[in-house]
Amino acid sequence: MPRRAPSLPRDSASASSAPRRHASPPAGESRRDQLRSARRVVVKIGTGVLTGPGGSFDRARFESLCAELARAASQREVVVVSSGAVALGVERLGLKARPKDIRGKQAAAAVGQSRLMRLYDDALGPQGIVVAQVLLTHADIQSRTRYLNARRAIAALLSQRALPIINENDTVSVEELKFGDNDTLAGMAIDLVEAELLIILTDIDGLYTADPRKDPAATRIPEVFGIDAATLELAGDTSSGVGTGGMASKLRAAHRALDSGVPTLIAPGKQVGVLDAALAGEALGTFVHAPQQPGTGRRKRWLLRDLRPSGELIIDDGALRALRDRGKSLLPSGILDVRGTFDAGEPVAICGRDQIVVARGLSIYGSEELRRIAGSRSSEIAQRLGYTLADEAVHRDDLALTRAATADAAPHSSSASTRRAAATRREETKS
Repeated sequence: MPRRAPSLPRDSASASSAPRRHASPPAGESRRDQLRSARRVVVKIGTGVLTGPGGSFDRARFESLCAELARAASQREVVVVSSGAVALGVERLGLKARPKDIRGKQAAAAVGQSRLMRLYDDALGPQGIVVAQVLLTHADIQSRTRYLNARRAIAALLSQRALPIINENDTVSVEELKFGDNDTLAGMAIDLVEAELLIILTDIDGLYTADPRKDPAATRIPEVFGIDAATLELAGDTSSGVGTGGMASKLRAAHRALDSGVPTLIAPGKQVGVLDAALAGEALGTFVHAPQQPGTGRRKRWLLRDLRPSGELIIDDGALRALRDRGKSLLPSGILDVRGTFDAGEPVAICGRDQIVVARGLSIYGSEELRRIAGSRSSEIAQRLGYTLADEAVHRDDLALTRAATADAAPHSSSASTRRAAATRREETKS
């Protein structure tokens, strides 16, 4: 029986442009002005901020940080992405260390999540702030309908002056669906809540020229004007034993925010008064500038960054030019190969002959259907399948070009092209 093509809400825009590093500061507001003027802020609180040297929950620091959150919430809208549930569960269960297997983490999260929310409620309730728990999985971000539902719910909470506290729903997550760490979740939350600023509180006071725990000569970098592979190399691997994210994951979250035109401050979460100082525009931590991204819609960013492709479509050069140069939909006639198994409406990566991802989108047909119609004209779909869902394999409204596609459109040397394409491919694989 013929199935209907998936129908999803749409918003239109072009793909975001690549960030620049070592450029001049973007025109417009200064760092101080951007920090002071942000009206809606996402504050990510890392596990290392909320725990002591032995991994136990630091209640004194937690309570002082909640006092800072209360002061911030009295002047602007605040959304918190909080770690700490697993650490609290580990403490309550009497475990010697954070579990490394998924079932152990789920059990610790189940025990610790309610305790974490109770602590937030106990600390913020007396100050007149109502806290709200928002648990998300990657599946909630993958589904456009669930994504929009979460966004509307958070908007309603903010309109009631509640303080949403977002965390990954570790109890029901499986390895394939996990965000990986709350830094990634915070980066995704930027678009979800339409924030103007991301503050990441960590147990290191910013990005350094080297790991300050190992190199006493390392110096803090106060401002960054773009994030590339060289910037990520500076981060190294600085994750702690009680958390899952290191400095590299914080920079990747900042990169997501940057693509949305939102600046990020990576700040020393152990410092008492850090949030007060940050929002007053004081010079601390590392500030990642974000040039404005006109024409970059939320839907396009969702397609490019928040979806995990279930398969790949390899397309010919003519189809690539149609997508890139003329803004067309992907037709079955341009498909050379279909890789993976997926259903209609699931996300796919669209690759050129060189295997580089040039676009991401939602497939109108399932993988088996596409294998039967690949290389065929649209007029031949009904003959091959017995029905037609649409003339396109991926509609233009459900498709977003990557930086690899837009970079290839500009004249450049072959060596530069290879380097850019390789870097973009690595970035697409990570995102």
